[in-house]
Amino acid sequence: MTKLRILKRTGLAVLMSCFAMAALACSDDTVTLHTDSGKFLFNISVADEPAEQAQGLMFVKSMPRFTGMLFVYDSPVHATFWMKNTLIPLDMLFISPKGVVKNIRHEATPQSEATIDGGTGVLAVLEINGGLARRLGISEGARIQHPAFGPDAAFPCNE
Repeated sequence: MTKLRILKRTGLAVLMSCFAMAALACSDDTVTLHTDSGKFLFNISVADEPAEQAQGLMFVKSMPRFTGMLFVYDSPVHATFWMKNTLIPLDMLFISPKGVVKNIRHEATPQSEATIDGGTGVLAVLEINGGLARRLGISEGARIQHPAFGPDAAFPCNE
């Protein structure tokens, strides 16, 4: 086989691998956070039904570092949460319909019944391990890449 053919096949394999990674980065079970400090991929569960949203991460004893739950609403809401029956501290990222983090509640207290107000105009909430948002430099204005935000998102899936 000539060197040119080997290079073409290698290039094709690399290109296919890049497409596979792009598809993985924008799937229902992953979110990618684009921040000033970098890009972070989280494996997630999606809670888009009322029963799933009511259960959330209650009774979860631990969660791997780059794992979380994405609560997705049918339309923007005034998002409020509590930590009753939640055993681990969580960071809650309240996200606009464009996929932009509007507000963050850092290290919500386990078992607390206090209302956590994420504000109005929230289409989704990402819950990750408490303290992780600060450690990774995730702040308001970070962009979330996930199919739930559609083609008009600040960082749509086709990019």
